[in-house]
Amino acid sequence: MRRHSRPACVVLAAGLVSIAIAICQLLASETSPPAIPPAADHKIDFHKEVAPILASTCVKCHANAKHEGGFSIEDRAAVLKGGDTGATVVPGKSEESLLIRLVSGLDSDRVMPAKGPRLTPDQIGVLRAWIDQGLPWEPGFTFHRAPAAPLHLRRPTLPPAAANGSTNPIDLLLGPFFASNHVSGVELAGNIAGDRTFIRRVSLDLIGLLPEPEQVEKFVADTSPDKRERLVERLLADNERYAEHWMTFWNDALRNAYRGTGYIDGGRTQISAWLYQSLYWNMPYDEFVRDLIDPKPESAGFIRGVVWRGVVNASQVPAMQAAQNVSQVFMGINLKCASCHDSFINDWTLNDSYGLAGIFSDTPLEVHRCDKPTGKFAPMKFLYPELGAIDAKAPREKRLGQLARAITSPEDGRFARTIVNHLWAQMLGRGLIEPVDDMDQGAWNADLLDWLAADLVDHHFDLKRTLKVICTSRAYAMRSVGARGPAESGFVFRGPLVQRMTAEQFIDGVFSVTGVWPHSAAFQSPRPTKAEKENPIRAVFLNDDALSRALGRTDREQVLTHRDNLATTLQTLELTNGTTLDDLVKQGARKWLDRKPKSAAVLIDEIYRRALCRAPTKTELAAATGFIGSDLKPEPVEDFLWAMFMLPEFQLIH
Repeated sequence: MRRHSRPACVVLAAGLVSIAIAICQLLASETSPPAIPPAADHKIDFHKEVAPILASTCVKCHANAKHEGGFSIEDRAAVLKGGDTGATVVPGKSEESLLIRLVSGLDSDRVMPAKGPRLTPDQIGVLRAWIDQGLPWEPGFTFHRAPAAPLHLRRPTLPPAAANGSTNPIDLLLGPFFASNHVSGVELAGNIAGDRTFIRRVSLDLIGLLPEPEQVEKFVADTSPDKRERLVERLLADNERYAEHWMTFWNDALRNAYRGTGYIDGGRTQISAWLYQSLYWNMPYDEFVRDLIDPKPESAGFIRGVVWRGVVNASQVPAMQAAQNVSQVFMGINLKCASCHDSFINDWTLNDSYGLAGIFSDTPLEVHRCDKPTGKFAPMKFLYPELGAIDAKAPREKRLGQLARAITSPEDGRFARTIVNHLWAQMLGRGLIEPVDDMDQGAWNADLLDWLAADLVDHHFDLKRTLKVICTSRAYAMRSVGARGPAESGFVFRGPLVQRMTAEQFIDGVFSVTGVWPHSAAFQSPRPTKAEKENPIRAVFLNDDALSRALGRTDREQVLTHRDNLATTLQTLELTNGTTLDDLVKQGARKWLDRKPKSAAVLIDEIYRRALCRAPTKTELAAATGFIGSDLKPEPVEDFLWAMFMLPEFQLIH
C-alpha cells in the first residue's frame, strides 16, 4: 500500500524544527566549558614525555630571562614556587592545578600556550599524570641555558708549580679546582694507575691497539722517571697506527662510510684516502677543517652530505645538511631544531640556519618552516659575522673559502675549544663541557678548557701536541673512576672515567689475541711511506657487520661525535650467540695450537699477557688449566678464548 505524502506545511515545519535543534546544540557546544582530558594511565618518563612538551610550548615565555606572570619552569623548585597569582601546580592533584586548567582552555581569556598550537588531549593527559605522580624531575635537569661562551680566545694564567712537583699545565690548573672541591692532597697522592694499566690505557687511547707483551714487560722493568712521557711520544710517532685509530672518530664525525645510502647512484662520495693521509701526516687542524669546508675533490664528500633517494624534508637537503654538520662538528652548535623552526633548545633561529645553509647552496634557498614553504629567502650569513663577512654575490666556491677562513680564524675561540673538548672526552671519558655538541654549556673547569684551546692555537693547531699534554699529565695517569653516564650537575673530576672499548678496539683486540686478521678490506689505506713490513688490516677498514654494529659502530648516515658507553642487550646476544666472534675464536684456537705450546699453563700465560697485559694469578691459572686439560684439544681452548673476551677487564679501558 502506497504511503500518503505529508502536507507541505508539515514538512516545512519539521525541517525548521530540525534546524533550530541543530543551532541550539551548536550554541550549547560553544558555550559549554571544555572538559579536562583524563590523566595518562602509565608511569611518566620526565625526560621522554614531559620535557619535550614543556620545551616546545613553555620555554619561550617561562625560562631563561623570561618569566611571564612570574612563573618559571627552569627547574622543579621553580615550577613548585608558582607565579604571581600563587601556586601553578598542586602535586598529586592535577585537576586542581592552574597549569592544567590553563592548557585545557577552561578560561577562554587565559589559554596556554598563548602563542602557537594548543596542547593535544594526550599531551594534557601526560602533564596531568606527571603532576598526579608528584612531579618527578630528572636530577640536575634544567631548562635554563647558560650564557653563550665568549667567542674570542682567553689565555688564563697558569698557577704556581703544583705541590706534587708536576709542571704539566693541566695539573697546575687542576690544583685550585681540587682545592675548591675539597679533594685532598692525600686523596690524590697515591691515586696514580700502575704501569700495566697505564700502558694498556694509553696504547688503546692513542693507537687503538693492545700493547705487545714484550713491550709491556720492557716498560714495567724500566726505572727511568720519564718513561711514560717517552711511551706517549713513541705512540704518537707511530703515524700509521695513529691514523688508523683516529679514523674511527673522524669517520663518525664526518659521516664517512665505505657503503650505504647515496653510494649506489653517486649521490655520496668517500673522503677515506684524504682523511687517512691527513691523519698520517698530522695535518694542522685549521688546515684540515679548511680542506673540508672549502674542499678539494678528494675531501668534498663531507659537505656534499647524503643525497637521499626520493623526496626528503626540507631540513635535510644537502645544503642544510652541510650547515648542520659543520656547525655541530667544528663549533659545537646544534642547528637541527632550527632547521625546521626557531630552536626550542638554544637561541638559533630558522633564519640563522638558512643563512648558513645558503653559503653551501648553488641557488637561493626558500625558507621552509616545519617543511612548509614561506615564500621568503633568508639573507646569507655566517653565524658569527664578526669573524668574517660572506659575500652573498660571490660564486659558491669563493663563499666557501670565506666561510672556511672565518671558522678557522685564530680569533675563533669556539673553534679551538670544540676540538680540545672532543679530545679530552675521548681520552678521559667525559668532556670539559657536556654534552660535547653544546659548547654553550658551562665547563667544569673553564680555565683548563681555555688554556688548552689557546695552547692549540699557539702551537699551530697541532693535535698531537694537545694529546701529548693530556697524556703526560697526572690527571690522565690517575686511576679510573666510575663509568660514563648522563651529564650531571656538580661534576667533580677525580680521574679518567672507565670506558668500554669501541667496536673497532674490541675487534682489533680479538684479532690481536687470536692472531686471526682479515685478508681483505673495504678500504685499502694508501701508506705514504714504505714500511718495513705490511701491517695487518684493522677493523676500521672493514665494512660494518652484525658484531661491529652491536658494539656501537654507526651507519654513518648522521654525524656522531661520541658513542654511547653503556652495554646493551643486543651486544650480549651477539657476543654470546653471534657467528662472527664464534668463527674468530675457532680459528684462533687452531692458531694457538699450531704453535705447539709446551703445556696448557704456557698457553694460558701467553693469552693472559696478550689480552690483559698481565700474567694470570695462581687461582686463575689453576682454574684455566683444569678447564683446558693437558691434552690441549681445540674446543676447550675456544671456550677459554671466548671467556677471556667476555671479561670486563678485557672489554673496559681502566
